[in-house]
Amino acid sequence: FLGLLPGLPTMAFCLTGAVIMAGAWALRRRRLRQEAAPSAAAAGAGRRGPREPAPAGAPPAGPGPAGGAAPQAAPAAPEKVEALLPLDVLELEVGYGLIPLVDDEQGGELLERIRSIRRQFALESGFIVPPMHVRDNLQLRPGEYAILIKGDEVARAEMMVGHQLAMDPGDARRTVPGIPTQEPSFGLAALWIPDERRDEAQHAGWTVVDLPSVMATHLTEVLRGHADELISRQDVQKLVDGVAQTNDKVVEELLPNLLTLGQVQKVLQNLLRERVSIRDMPSILEVLADHASMTRDVDLLTEFVRQRLARSIIRGYVTAGGELPLMTIGQDIEETLSRSITETERGTYLTLDPDSGQRILNAVSKAMGQLTSQNFQPVVLCSPMVRRHLRKLTERFLSNLAVLSHSELTSSVRLKILGEVTFSYAD
Repeated sequence: FLGLLPGLPTMAFCLTGAVIMAGAWALRRRRLRQEAAPSAAAAGAGRRGPREPAPAGAPPAGPGPAGGAAPQAAPAAPEKVEALLPLDVLELEVGYGLIPLVDDEQGGELLERIRSIRRQFALESGFIVPPMHVRDNLQLRPGEYAILIKGDEVARAEMMVGHQLAMDPGDARRTVPGIPTQEPSFGLAALWIPDERRDEAQHAGWTVVDLPSVMATHLTEVLRGHADELISRQDVQKLVDGVAQTNDKVVEELLPNLLTLGQVQKVLQNLLRERVSIRDMPSILEVLADHASMTRDVDLLTEFVRQRLARSIIRGYVTAGGELPLMTIGQDIEETLSRSITETERGTYLTLDPDSGQRILNAVSKAMGQLTSQNFQPVVLCSPMVRRHLRKLTERFLSNLAVLSHSELTSSVRLKILGEVTFSYAD
């Protein structure tokens, strides 16, 4: 247009305009070809039918760029479900009313007590229990708590927030007002009293325990009662490795030539089940090395170990005056048990008829009542031949009963025999 005006160079402006028009036309044509290419590819893919197979080696058509559809977001990474499978060996679940007891920021002292319990338990039993996982559980009542071992509940109790537990030791001077209950560890009769009545109850001769102490005592008893379930092969290996640092010869002689690690574990579990400390591991391994060449019956091996550990076993039942109060098993019960022992290739077992078994349980239970009524621990004495069988018969129903044999008495102990358990007790 400018080239047509008078006085301007017509030829130069015309050539410049022609070049610009040619470039614009070329760019437009190129853009149209780019827009048409995906549409043609989509149409070609849509025309492929069942009689027109895809070229060999070509990936199948599907969503995404390869299949002609619009691009989609990358799939999310798969969830690692394996992280949910491991179980906590020890758990303590509390209701929301007990959270201040386990929260350090709110002045809770229970966690520190749990640490002390683990240390004390290691000194008493001889191995370290796993750490305890503490968490709240809204399904529990506000003052309720539950103790779990490997995901299974083994104990549960309920406490009154803002109260303390008062128990009559037997010589309380007067009664105090409170809500009747039972102490969770031993089932003793007790009262819930308000916090402000603590001094009043103590002056009246009552034993008053705060809530953290109640839970700590209950937890300690649960650990003692289930110690055999808590010791694993890995724990046994650590104990054996500890002995090998100072007594490597006994370990070389015993493992794996005479016994497997699993058999040693079963012996330790038998001891812990009867609340016998396994802290003296060198002596335990020496006894096993001495007798494993003759028998691999873990129950019989346990009896040999108990005889070596006799001093530490009876120490827990001796009074301050050096006496061991107990009741002996009568000849009629011993003969009944002896006749019912059956030997097999896998060891000896008790094949007792139900009626005789129930009569023995009734007689021993009555004897236990007599001992506890005199504030003595329930201990009975029998022959070495029937000791383990009597213990297995009573452990499910009379778990607090201690069964000793004559081979486990030391020369320094003075017996205080309070009676003889016979079938007449059951009548």
